[in-house]
Amino acid sequence: MPGVLEIMRAGVGSTIQDGGRLLYRRYGVTPAGPMDRAAFRTANLALGNDSDAAAIEIGPGWFEICADCTIPVAFCGGAFNWTLDGKALGQAARITLQPGERLAATPGAWGIFSYLAVAGGLATQPVLGSRATHTRAHLGGLDGRMLRDGDRLPLSATSSFPQANAAITAPWLTGNSQPLRVVPGPQDDYFTADALATFFASEFRVSRRTDRMAYRLDGPKITHARDFNIVSDGIAPGAIQIAGDGQPLVLMADHPPTGGYPKLGHVIRADIGRLAQMRAGAACRFAAIDVEAARQAFISQEAAIARICDYLRGAG
Repeated sequence: MPGVLEIMRAGVGSTIQDGGRLLYRRYGVTPAGPMDRAAFRTANLALGNDSDAAAIEIGPGWFEICADCTIPVAFCGGAFNWTLDGKALGQAARITLQPGERLAATPGAWGIFSYLAVAGGLATQPVLGSRATHTRAHLGGLDGRMLRDGDRLPLSATSSFPQANAAITAPWLTGNSQPLRVVPGPQDDYFTADALATFFASEFRVSRRTDRMAYRLDGPKITHARDFNIVSDGIAPGAIQIAGDGQPLVLMADHPPTGGYPKLGHVIRADIGRLAQMRAGAACRFAAIDVEAARQAFISQEAAIARICDYLRGAG
């Protein structure tokens, strides 16, 4: 019989997320979902779960759980310090959690989010076809809110292949200082040539005014060639809006479905997770690439995730 996962310490901003509420944007519903999709999917696939199964997105602070049953779990993401009953486990691994054992995580050298997946996924009640939490709309998760100490999360059935303990290694599990890759457009013509050159040549820093909806960046002002308002159009994760103050705003997992500021470009899907893991004050730069290069980067990342999953199946 499926058991329960109890939250002993919820950390800061921890929520239940799955692949997102993707089919309702046309009705004005934000998709939500994981901030670092590669880490989230890796944790799920390490257990043989569907890659979009509901898991816990862990924010900064002390996070700790225990279960009332034996359950395989996997964790992956930023450089968190994971321990089992006080014994160090590393940054990313698959283990089997026994009843009463305490699995804990605290932030390490870099990163904001880590993901804890359980075999079979969490079995909270879906809302509009998804368990993803969107706190502004009070949708999904547990009553549409962040997790709290004492919350009890229902577990689903176990996954389909054996669960031997194994470390998880991946190229995105290290602090990466390479420029974030951007596909320009669709409103890059709203900016002067000098402004575009400044954007791609300058260093920006992640502002303290960031959340799951958007990351604000502090740096040189990006000048508009014309009005900074447009007829509202669709928003995708990674969209780089430039509002009237000339500072970039990168839309993230909780982005609104539409927006009325011109978009200079989009951070590519393969790099959004890297931006999501940058703490306030972290420096970042951007590099322009074309759509085909962005597609190849995504294919390469997916292939790397598949190799990790194949290795872990062999380790099981």
